[in-house]
Formats: sequence, C-alpha cells, structure tokens
Amino acid sequence: MTAAIDAGAAWSALHDAATAPYRRSGRFAWHFARGKLGRDPVFRGMLERGHLPARARVVDIGCGQGLLASLLQSCADLQARAAWPASWPVPASASGYVGIELMPRDVARAQAAIGDLPLAPRFECVDMCAAALPACDLVVILDVLHYVDHAAQLQVLTRVRDALRAGTAHVALPAGTAHVALPAGAGSSGRLLLRVGDAAATRGFTASQWVDRIVTTVRGHRVAPTWGRPLGDWVHLLQGLGFGVQSIPMSQGTPFANVLLVADLQAAEKQA
Repeated sequence: MTAAIDAGAAWSALHDAATAPYRRSGRFAWHFARGKLGRDPVFRGMLERGHLPARARVVDIGCGQGLLASLLQSCADLQARAAWPASWPVPASASGYVGIELMPRDVARAQAAIGDLPLAPRFECVDMCAAALPACDLVVILDVLHYVDHAAQLQVLTRVRDALRAGTAHVALPAGTAHVALPAGAGSSGRLLLRVGDAAATRGFTASQWVDRIVTTVRGHRVAPTWGRPLGDWVHLLQGLGFGVQSIPMSQGTPFANVLLVADLQAAEKQA
C-alpha cells in the first residue's frame, strides 16, 4: 500500500471490477449493478470509513443480486495488487459470505454472475424472518428491515445479535438454529451495519418510500407495506439488544433521509 494511490482511481477500479461479472446475468443485472454501486453512497462510504473489517465472516441480509459479495472480492483483488489507498483505514475483505434474499430472481442473478468467485459466496433464497443465521463477525442489512413489522424487526435483530455473539466466541449456534459456522476470520468482534430511513425526517423519508416502490416494481417484485421508525427509536432498539450505536448520515447526493447505524456488540454482550 502506498499513499500515492488515489482513492478516486481505486474506487473507479473497484466499481468496474465488482460490476463486470453481472454481464453474465443479462443487461438488467449489469445496468442495475452499475447504477447501484455508482450512485448509492453507502458502499464507498463503508470502505472510506473502515466499517467493513478484514477477513470477516459476513452475513448479508436482503443481499439482492449479491453486489456486496462482488465488491468484497474486488477489494481482496485490489489489495493483492498492492493498490489499496492509504486514506482508507481498513483493507476490507471477507473469509466467508452468506447472502440471504427473498426474491428468487435476484438469487438466480447472483448465482449466475458471481457464484464462482474465489470468495465462494453462498446464496439462500429464504425469508429473513425464517433464515437460520450462521455464527459470523459482520451482518449487513441495507434498506430491507422496514419490509417487516416492528415485532418481526425485533425478532430478526435478536437473532442477528445472537449470531454475532456466537461468532465472537468462535463457535456455531446450537443445532437446529443455525448452519455450520463460516470459517473463522480475524476481523470484527461483532458488528451490524444497518441502513434505515429516518421516519422523523418527513420529506426525505417520503421520497425514499416512493423510490423504493418504483425500484421494487422495476425489479419485478410485489410492493409490500413498510414499517419505518424515527432514528431515535432505531438507536434505542439496538441499544436494548446490547449494541453500542453510531449513526452516520448516508444519503449524500440523494433526496433521502437514510442513516447508516454502525452497531457493535458491547463488552458485556461479547462475554455473555
């Protein structure tokens, strides 16, 4: 790594590398990947702020066509070429990846495009409310938790907390409640990256809901009702589950009111 490596050039290289495999899944998959990675600030934001740890066992809930897995593989390839920018604090990588997605079409696109990556991502077509979660270091949930009601949100987040706790202990969850644990990594000690809309920011939240409905329809899915919360309620919910929470605005360049919650298991939870 060297300080001479330009972050903008590195991001451009990552964008091209991470989206190129989607040509195999058709024009829609490729154009969607290009637009999503290029216009949504969350992916580059997570890299620039070091939110994606090294060698993490990753569970991606609501993974869509697996764009995060492709980005993580591209990050590993960039590091192998000694081209990681010094201004990005943590070289992101994954030692394992499980993507959970409800929509069969998205899972099929993911498998066709990136199923053969060296990362060996595993994709499961299952409702997040029913999915068994493996022991892991990092869980990523971007813009999907509002599709289930408040009781179900709590249930999903409780199981996320338990999977991260088990990952911290480097053991699998009890039989019948989880898959075999992913290979142990040397990354995070229990982190959830959760992007939500702040329902208290009425104008931005309304705009995101409208765009959400349009994108859902374009992707060929049924538009479901949503259950948002004000930002303070999301933070309170996570703190009640034992997370320390940092909130970061994550809708730069858009009219939305999205916030990335970086939630780390607190010391007492890690030892529980």
